[in-house]
Amino acid sequence: MADHSTPLTGESGSELPGDHRYVVISSDSHAGADIPDYKPYLPKKWHDEFDAWAAAYSNPWDFVDPRLDRADFDFGEVEILTGAASWHSALSWDSDRRIKHMDQDGVAAEVIFPNTAPPFMPGSVFAGSSPKTRHEYERRWAGLQAHNRWLVDFCGLAPGRRAGIAQVMLDDLDDTMQEIARIKEMGLTGGILLPMDSPMSEARPLYVAELDPVWALCADLDLPLHKHAPAPPELRDAERGGPGMIAISMLENHFYNRRGVAHLIFTGVLERHPSLKVVLTEGGSAWVPGYLRQLDQMYEAGKDTSGFRRFLSPAVENLTMPPSAYFRRNFYIGASLFLPQEARQRHEIGVGNIMWGVDYPHSEGTFPYSREAIAHTFCDVPPREVRDMLGGTAAKVFGFDMAFLQGVADRIGPTVDDVRTPPARLPRVPQDTMSPVFA
Repeated sequence: MADHSTPLTGESGSELPGDHRYVVISSDSHAGADIPDYKPYLPKKWHDEFDAWAAAYSNPWDFVDPRLDRADFDFGEVEILTGAASWHSALSWDSDRRIKHMDQDGVAAEVIFPNTAPPFMPGSVFAGSSPKTRHEYERRWAGLQAHNRWLVDFCGLAPGRRAGIAQVMLDDLDDTMQEIARIKEMGLTGGILLPMDSPMSEARPLYVAELDPVWALCADLDLPLHKHAPAPPELRDAERGGPGMIAISMLENHFYNRRGVAHLIFTGVLERHPSLKVVLTEGGSAWVPGYLRQLDQMYEAGKDTSGFRRFLSPAVENLTMPPSAYFRRNFYIGASLFLPQEARQRHEIGVGNIMWGVDYPHSEGTFPYSREAIAHTFCDVPPREVRDMLGGTAAKVFGFDMAFLQGVADRIGPTVDDVRTPPARLPRVPQDTMSPVFA
């Protein structure tokens, strides 16, 4: 346990008192419009098709929350739903109630991923096969732009407390580049969400050369790239995936993050664009140290041009430092569902690369027990490191005004003493929460 009698000092050397309140920024929250409310954000040419799509749409992943099958289920009483099923909840779009919940949880600001299905998107918000025709592409692209415009307005309801993440596709790069420039002008400071990797997807892999202008633009505009924990691949119904589908998705979660790391490092993207920020969210963090060792070993092997190792040489000859150094400089972990054992690995993972998150409004997230989760996870961690992981790093990555948020935190944030004191009682799993933080 931390020694409460030991003076705590800030970076300037001044004492950080026990009643100092941390600025907590959730690096992983989700929001989206109630599906009918997307219509005003679409060009009128799509309104008739939208009406037909919205009337027929049903979320194929409702089965992940069995409560939705109950005849007596009442959304007014049960609002926190599991993962992709949570798009039913008004907490996806009710700004006032979200702010009340943030204050209750001690969260000063949130970084917002999508939650409800954008217009014309098959599957769910993170899943979906690639469009097969130009018409299908154009209407789906219009749907993503509608979500981005809605998100601008939603963030505007809580000035300074939200950073919205825009959605893009990589099928037509002229469209992609124009939308990236547009979202910067519209004030979405969260960055862009890359299309999910899926066995059903025909999207470009991140290593192809034609994507380099996209990375250059994001670096120039200081817009982070995001990879979020993937949903299972889009299928017509859950049964087609078999009983192991969700387990397989969870097992492969780390794979998709690892894949993105390797793509961007070994193809020289981060060598050419040293200021590019890449955020990997809700994919755990315990895998990072071992994977970086593996990449560094491959890098060293590639320097040997004799024997079969010479085949690795093209991947490493233009790199000026080992992969672990690129990771430390360019990658950040959106550490929602951050476990106490992962906090103990923080120096191997990289304290400056970790950004804590709530995963609101998902039942596997920490709401309404985020104060308990923070203390449970960080009670043994030095306060300066806690300050960075809870909000300091996220403020730098997403451009939050830390002075403004400190004013919010002084009203609602957890204190140093709060975090240093382990909770007297943890919420029960699954009776009180589904969060693995407390399991």
